[in-house]
Amino acid sequence: MAVTGEAIDKIKDMITNGLLRPGDRLPKEADLASELGLSRSSLREAVRALSLIHVLDVRQGDGTYVTSLEPARLLEAMSFVVDFHRDDTVLEFLEVRRILEPAATAMAAERITDRQIADLRAHLAALGSAPTVEDLVSNDLEFHRQVCTSSGNTVLASLLDSMSGPTTRARVWRGLTQEGALTRTMSEHEAILDALAAHDTEGARAWATIHIVSIEQWLRKTLNDRA
Repeated sequence: MAVTGEAIDKIKDMITNGLLRPGDRLPKEADLASELGLSRSSLREAVRALSLIHVLDVRQGDGTYVTSLEPARLLEAMSFVVDFHRDDTVLEFLEVRRILEPAATAMAAERITDRQIADLRAHLAALGSAPTVEDLVSNDLEFHRQVCTSSGNTVLASLLDSMSGPTTRARVWRGLTQEGALTRTMSEHEAILDALAAHDTEGARAWATIHIVSIEQWLRKTLNDRA
């Protein structure tokens, strides 16, 4: 494992130092192993590990390439890990969302385009006035994804997107059990969108916070009651 870790670090150094750039093909295995002072087996393990986290792309019969290294691509691995969360950590994910998502929404208020606003309005309108819980949650996830994308910060948007999964079941649970939850969610979405359309940075931040806190408070109370 230590040898593989060393091999990973050496390949990483080549990328961070600019010797290998996004889209570049790695030298042949034997040549690269010799250049880095590694055994071919440890190099092979390092390549396999880096391909799992989307730093390298192994193309059968063609070679191994550095990926685009775009945040969304690299954070796919985090999304995979997040899927293994325990139910008792959902509140922690909501706490992180409460910190990050209002900031992303405020940034979106500064940068969102008329076309993006129109797309968001069409997205909310497509839900109708009496959606099912499942349809509302699906619409909710996509709404927040589009808002975060509108922030123009790909790292922040990708990070929040990778963390959305753990809260999905809580959103469905709330929709099924809390009276008025569907109407409240739809109303808060409209308030967030109105703030975005007005380019009201602090209003967007405030409504995003209210929106997340409402489900966080409900979940905390529900879990306490069950305990």
